[in-house]
Amino acid sequence: MKTQSDTPDRVARTCAIAAATLMSGLALFQAALAAGVPWGHAAFGGANAELEPPLRVAAGAAAMVWTAAALIVLRRAGHPVWAPLPRRALPAAVWIIAGYSATGVLLNAISQSPVERAIWAPGSLAISALTCAVAIAARRRAVVPA
Repeated sequence: MKTQSDTPDRVARTCAIAAATLMSGLALFQAALAAGVPWGHAAFGGANAELEPPLRVAAGAAAMVWTAAALIVLRRAGHPVWAPLPRRALPAAVWIIAGYSATGVLLNAISQSPVERAIWAPGSLAISALTCAVAIAARRRAVVPA
């Protein structure tokens, strides 16, 4: 017998909160980089503590992308939040976010920056796994009767 704690809806919602929390932390980090905080050794290959203007713009864009991703994942899991995409696009968008995060695992793992390898590779792995879990659980929720 299924209990409330093991329903696909509950799994999707819990994983979405965890993924969105990590994405929000990443968005805040990127926003700080865009604002000029000298944490560049933990981003973009770690070459310089202070980012050049083009990389600061990229960090600002990344902050917006991760914020949007967090909202998309939350909305797909059934949380009552606004998402920057229509509902019909959410299933594909969540899989794209999971794939993008999986690519981040590889890129951070091969980075010259020890901080990126130590923090962002596992962080990207967690985001990817949690987002995959949301995609799978939300899909099951759509086909499994409540």
